[in-house]
Amino acid sequence: MRALVISAVAGALALSGCQTTSNGTGGGLSDYQKTAIGAGIGALAGYGLSRSNANTAAQNNRAAAIGAALGAGAGLYLDNKEKKLREQMAGTGVDVSRNPDGSVNLVMPGSITFDTNKSNIKPNFYGTLNKVASTLAEDNKSVILVTGYTDSTGNDSINLPLSQARAQAVSNYLSGQGVPAVRINAQGHGSANPIADNSTPQGRELNRRVEISIYAKQ
Repeated sequence: MRALVISAVAGALALSGCQTTSNGTGGGLSDYQKTAIGAGIGALAGYGLSRSNANTAAQNNRAAAIGAALGAGAGLYLDNKEKKLREQMAGTGVDVSRNPDGSVNLVMPGSITFDTNKSNIKPNFYGTLNKVASTLAEDNKSVILVTGYTDSTGNDSINLPLSQARAQAVSNYLSGQGVPAVRINAQGHGSANPIADNSTPQGRELNRRVEISIYAKQ
């Protein structure tokens, strides 16, 4: 392709070297010669554009490949975390699953974490949190979101601060066990996002919970 372009440009320049007009006299370029030169320049420009497009496509392909590799690595990392946490949380009452966005999610019911209307972690839950903390502290490749929830009784003026305090209590405990605080974000959402029926005692108990979501750093 490059040879053809060079030939086209060379031919156009050779024609221009004749310096004749359309009526055979000297002093200017004929329309034919102008067309030939234009074609040569156009071919050269087209070649440069095609090379530029090819380079852009190659760069996009490389970026896509790198992104796919990073995504695959993050997925494998979270798979390993999920497997280990499932083993550690077996029989503790903590549910381990995956969120739609791929993060690992731990649901800790209020019945095993906090007394009613309190934000102090129950002492018998320390052992479970210690296992979670050890898994989160073994590397620096994840960020953690701790979210507190309440049931629908009461109002936001009570539920929001209580849920925030519970999330912060869990966050503080994890950081105290070696998980860097800069990797943890604590949020309270009150009675939002219920996972059970608030009209029953059993449902309200499930809704009073703290969730820990684990994301791979990108």
